[in-house]
Amino acid sequence: MRRALPIFVLLAAAPALAADPPQGSAQNPTQRAAEARKAELDRAFDALRTAPDEAGALLVETRIRTLWQQSAGPAVALLLRRGARNVEARQAEDALEDFDAAITLQPDFAEGWYLRAQAYARAGDAAAAGRDLQEALRLEPRHWAALESLAELQDEAGDAAGALRALEAALALNPKMAGGEDKLKELRRKAEGEAL
Repeated sequence: MRRALPIFVLLAAAPALAADPPQGSAQNPTQRAAEARKAELDRAFDALRTAPDEAGALLVETRIRTLWQQSAGPAVALLLRRGARNVEARQAEDALEDFDAAITLQPDFAEGWYLRAQAYARAGDAAAAGRDLQEALRLEPRHWAALESLAELQDEAGDAAGALRALEAALALNPKMAGGEDKLKELRRKAEGEAL
């Protein structure tokens, strides 16, 4: 006959069992969705590096941006859409307000920082745009568009060597980026001129 464990042993073990769920146990749906999105992003970035041409790369870029948007909360997504419309309408101040609010609500969302950088650049504040691009890249180092924008800012500031490094990093992630090879040739020419 087996002896029953004393109740205090079972109670003491309960927190440890709860903290370490057994293999195959159900996860929280939000956690599962985030893990599935991360796995799909990893596959999409692999596909982006091996895209056969610009059209194929554009399809993968669109999928990556969609996956990034899915990680935004509903209020943040609304603010980002409104901010993007304001940037297009050349209403930089309104766009900055929208992006500020989105970043306040979800400061770990790289796309919010990237979009605010675009608004700062349109408003003529290159320093603020550069800071936001750096933050976007800290949060998502694979953000090729942030690297491309950083290259543009550095080129405008007369730092062709820095711009070349940023663009090369963007092209390492997205080799078939639209216009990337032409921009790379131009920046190499400028950087060589700087080195003389």
